[in-house]
Amino acid sequence: MPKKILQINVRFTVSAEELAKEFETAAVPIADVPGLKWKIFGINEEQGEAAGLYLFEDDASRKAYLEGPIMARMKTLEAFSDITLKLFDCVEGASAITRGPI
Repeated sequence: MPKKILQINVRFTVSAEELAKEFETAAVPIADVPGLKWKIFGINEEQGEAAGLYLFEDDASRKAYLEGPIMARMKTLEAFSDITLKLFDCVEGASAITRGPI
């Protein structure tokens, strides 16, 4: 069964520096999420957009994260709007060739 990818994009209304600090705080509980292999945080200050790219061990772990307290809190933050979620299967063979951390 392939690993599962989650991509979250949001618009933000705080400074990129404030957002980066918030991400560092959020990273601690996110790192403890069962089944999460890794997460990459991204900020595009010019566009006012941030992204998270996650790799989960399986669909159950990804689903639990999406239905859990971290996502529930994220949806209440005034600094975020236009939250979009995209779900993918990881293509492990090709990702390994390009040194993807799978």
